[in-house]
Amino acid sequence: MTSQAEWLRGTLLALALVMTGPVLADNKPDDGKVTNFLLDNGMEVVVIPDHRAPIVTHMVWYKIGSADEPPGKSGIAHFFEHLMFKATTNQAAGAFDRAVSAIGGSNNAFTSYDYTAFYEAVVPQALEQMMDFEADRMRNLILNDDVIATERDVILEERRSRIDSNPQAVLGEEVDATLWQNQPYRIPVIGWMQEMEKLNRADAKAFYDKYYTPNNAVLVVAGDVDPEVVKALAEKTYGKIARGPDLPPRIRPVEPEQNTRRTVTLTDARVSVPNFSTQWVVPSYHTAKPGEAEALDLLAEILGGGSRSRLHQQLVVKQGIAAEAGAFFQGTMLDATNFTVYGAPRGDAKLADVQAAIEVEVARIAKDGVTSGELEKAKDRFVRSMIFARDKQDSMANIYGATLATGGSVRDVEGWPGRVRKVTADEVRDVAARYLNLNHSTSGYLLPQTQAGN
Repeated sequence: MTSQAEWLRGTLLALALVMTGPVLADNKPDDGKVTNFLLDNGMEVVVIPDHRAPIVTHMVWYKIGSADEPPGKSGIAHFFEHLMFKATTNQAAGAFDRAVSAIGGSNNAFTSYDYTAFYEAVVPQALEQMMDFEADRMRNLILNDDVIATERDVILEERRSRIDSNPQAVLGEEVDATLWQNQPYRIPVIGWMQEMEKLNRADAKAFYDKYYTPNNAVLVVAGDVDPEVVKALAEKTYGKIARGPDLPPRIRPVEPEQNTRRTVTLTDARVSVPNFSTQWVVPSYHTAKPGEAEALDLLAEILGGGSRSRLHQQLVVKQGIAAEAGAFFQGTMLDATNFTVYGAPRGDAKLADVQAAIEVEVARIAKDGVTSGELEKAKDRFVRSMIFARDKQDSMANIYGATLATGGSVRDVEGWPGRVRKVTADEVRDVAARYLNLNHSTSGYLLPQTQAGN
């Protein structure tokens, strides 16, 4: 129901509201030790203590996302995220939201390709209440035809407003459908309109019964909490829910070897400044060989991770031909993922000139590699980012939740800085040469109407 960026803003607002009230937390030392354990019903629990402020982030992550949907049922994972806010046999519709609002907290949810997550940011005293609400809706939703029809209309309108009316979003969907030839990441998280329109009560009930079980969920609690207290509360609330059927491994269609260069072009009268992106299929942290994903992360940082990156310095600062230019690697995915470069021209510069300049920088790294200075600075920025993330309990909850929901472990998160430190310049060059082949890429172009046919 919201983006992760929107959720972070809401959580920070809740923190500000809490901090204006009386300080309820003791000044306990925070050793930063993360605890994890399993409930008897198979639900995994992660506790991240942080006693600096009287606030708790409570998240439930289900290992089910849009890439797990049955064929022809696209959008059911996101649809069900909406349905989780409806009435249960124990609570009226809206009771959960009202309870969170009454204590000055915030709550929402989001769906991705690989998981669906629900979260609340509240004072510590409300943690048990949040667990009660989440445990209740895990099994006790009321799914009747009226509820289904009303919320289906909501998601259809969401698609019209967020995707169909946004040229950049429309292009993004078409690029994904072209980049991925077999993998379900080619299908949009929100779903295809013609399939969303047909989602019904039977679809929702089957999805709920199969996937919304404690043994398919991860509970993450971060903030002013004691691990033993969290464990007792989790056993009292979530622990009373019966274990669901064992789910088969999340084995999805495998992407074939890519051996063509493909382009997708959209021209639209609403576009004023053209832009482009080029994407490659690359391994994720879950599928990569040891060290590859860390090298791809550092490659993205050095190539186009910010104002100190090669693309920004060359195209924006020195040549002055780009309004923006960058790169990113989406590493936390269950299956293979994508590496992306992008850019937009500035002033009288042509989009083709920006693309050519970006491709020069990609080829330069693939051939000559990166300097030791660039690499060490990129490592420093990455390791500092983890340190800064520890300063925000919601960020830490997101990091652990997304990792565990995509096949990783607490140990993987804790060992990440050390693995980043071990990456060599040769490894960065090698992943660039191995994966960033323009003859095996997909490029998307968003052009003003006046440039059609150019």
